[in-house]
Amino acid sequence: MNINKQRYRTIWPAPENNETIMIIDQRQLPHKFVIEPLSVLDDAVAAIRDMHVRGAGLIGATAGFGMHLAAVEAEDGLLDETLEQAAELLDKSRPTARNLKWAVDRVLQAVKKGTNEEKKKAIAFQTACEIADEDADFCKALGEHGLQIIKDLSKAKQGETVNILTHCNAGWLAFVDYGSATAPIYAARDAGIDIHVWVDETRPWNQGAKLTAWELQQEGIPCTLITDNAGGHLMQQDMVDMVIVGTDRTTHTGDVANKIGTYLKA
Repeated sequence: MNINKQRYRTIWPAPENNETIMIIDQRQLPHKFVIEPLSVLDDAVAAIRDMHVRGAGLIGATAGFGMHLAAVEAEDGLLDETLEQAAELLDKSRPTARNLKWAVDRVLQAVKKGTNEEKKKAIAFQTACEIADEDADFCKALGEHGLQIIKDLSKAKQGETVNILTHCNAGWLAFVDYGSATAPIYAARDAGIDIHVWVDETRPWNQGAKLTAWELQQEGIPCTLITDNAGGHLMQQDMVDMVIVGTDRTTHTGDVANKIGTYLKA
């Protein structure tokens, strides 16, 4: 996504040195845009634990790069042991984050294919990059899928503004790029569809106010910040055409668990 008209992902290897990983410190948003370097495993653990980064996809990607940083730090002859210890530290940094353990385990399994420590370190970095790239690709695909729904609404409204309500932050900041719930919004904007987004403030942590509204404004997408309880009034007045939210957990039967306040919109 674009910040001050410059394109960023939420996490990336430093161009001059892939032994340093760059993130956006989301604790500072929306008042400050701060890029933070992660140079050692403990930096990655702290970033996840203390919510410098947040959101399923981004936590997973940060954990993957955390394993890479652990590999870089490892002393000769101790790589496997170091990675096992790193996995334990990362798993404990945010125990409820499903993507975290998945990413850590993926790196652990991948490095087993290396025939020596140098190759294992290269595999750890490559796997971390793949995790990040795949997350961005998945979100882009979500956007393309959701775009058709917005296109149909726009057609039904004969080109009038499509009003979309979203809750919490399942946006670019929660993933590596595009976001999940926001991906169709960005795709619709790129397709030239007239859209407007109602952004729930999302108490008690105000992710909507602090993060979603900020990233939509950076992208030049018309949006209005609302109190969480205002959504019902807007729907009563026929001012909401669709609601797009993320999901913290989705069961195989289609049941969804998400941020408190989501049920009110469902």
